[in-house]
Amino acid sequence: MEALRVWRASSNLFGFTASRAARPLRFHTRCCSAAAKSPSQDRRRRSASSSATTSDRDSIRAIRLKKVEELRGKGYEPYAYKWDRTHTTKELQEEYNHLENGEVCEEAAVSIAGRIVARRAFGKLVFMTIRDDTGTIQLYCEKDSLSEDQFEQLKGFIDIGDILGASGSIKKTEKGELSVYVKQFEILTKSLLPLPDKYHGLTDVDKRYRQRYVDMIANPEVADVFRTRAKVVSEIRKTMESLGFIEVETPVLQVGGIEKVYEIGRIFRNEGISTRHNPEFTTIEMYEAYSDYKSMMIMAEEIVTRCAIATHGKLKIDYQGTEISLERPWRRETMHSLVKEATGIDFNSFGQDVEAAKIAVFETVVESTLVQPTFVLDYPVEISPLAKPHRSHVGLTERFELFICGREIGNAFSELTDPIDQRSRFENQIKQHNAKRATMAKGVKSTEGEGDEDDYSYEVALDEDFLTSLEYGMPPASGMV
Repeated sequence: MEALRVWRASSNLFGFTASRAARPLRFHTRCCSAAAKSPSQDRRRRSASSSATTSDRDSIRAIRLKKVEELRGKGYEPYAYKWDRTHTTKELQEEYNHLENGEVCEEAAVSIAGRIVARRAFGKLVFMTIRDDTGTIQLYCEKDSLSEDQFEQLKGFIDIGDILGASGSIKKTEKGELSVYVKQFEILTKSLLPLPDKYHGLTDVDKRYRQRYVDMIANPEVADVFRTRAKVVSEIRKTMESLGFIEVETPVLQVGGIEKVYEIGRIFRNEGISTRHNPEFTTIEMYEAYSDYKSMMIMAEEIVTRCAIATHGKLKIDYQGTEISLERPWRRETMHSLVKEATGIDFNSFGQDVEAAKIAVFETVVESTLVQPTFVLDYPVEISPLAKPHRSHVGLTERFELFICGREIGNAFSELTDPIDQRSRFENQIKQHNAKRATMAKGVKSTEGEGDEDDYSYEVALDEDFLTSLEYGMPPASGMV
């Protein structure tokens, strides 16, 4: 999958972009006041301000990195895999807004998650406001209701910008603020970078367009623009279908900060073509916050079976003389077990040095045999740079590929949300890429297959913008393409 763009939004309501190179026009105006600074003075002032801001940001980042280390030293993972929610903030506001001031609903057991956008501490009380993509709600955290360790985390390790999961009961404060009376919480994503100033927000227009994910965090009303646009597009589709039109292509919309997103778009790749691989195709790509790759298996089954019913009216389909059964649940097997089943060889007994050989055997021997729907699970980390490490098996990732009729239909994983781990993987990939380029520059022929020379003919660089987006904090998520 392309580096996930959950946090990148298109720069205007009806503009569609599939290219990172597209940038908004910059409009410059001159001040005509007699008291205006000269251009050179203005540049010097902006430069000094920028340097101070960068210095402050670096200091904050260093402090938060230290907190990440300390949390892990205490046995806590600051980049969680999943969080089960019972409500969104909007649902809580609607369901319990009838409570009287000071009333507590102890029988209510709720669980929510969101980004911390405000925090206030008063001795044994800590108030936080969290925001999800439906609204905000207050967290009421009392020392007597939390373990000593949790209250220590609350006071010393949690910052504005972190993504938090919290569970407890519901109460309305004496001042009438509906709140979750927190009994337990978990840091789901530790933010490394500070959010824009609460009062001045994100005012740099150029940065707002280049880093739309920051814009959406600082200005939540921006997300409403995308929701409105989605409703418009939906209504257009309904209208066109009622008039007998058939959709053959959809615009690519890349958004940020919304918990459930998808895009349908045309893909063009400079790769070889064969009966099994077309470099030009249309795909759907989706991401869901607070879910993992197991959630995406259910999603894949749902999408394919609905399409089958809509187009064929049944779940048993004839494909070139072979009956394909789409009845759920579909088979789930690890890559290792499928290779062992096909060859009788236990590649794990040889250690990590034969991972490349196991992958090659899978692609050449196993793939074509996966006729009935099969989820192939747990791919090596070396070929899954954006996937989260497997929580139970070192060296593997939480990734699957879906095969039907011997062809790959989908690819999904629990998204990697740890920015430090992601940077390390990118750096290792670049080192391998550059080493391969250097070897090929000496005239050594590739042994990896046709078209390999083209793959290594260009320079690659770290996607700093993507890494920056992760440092602002992305919730646990899964994605599929």
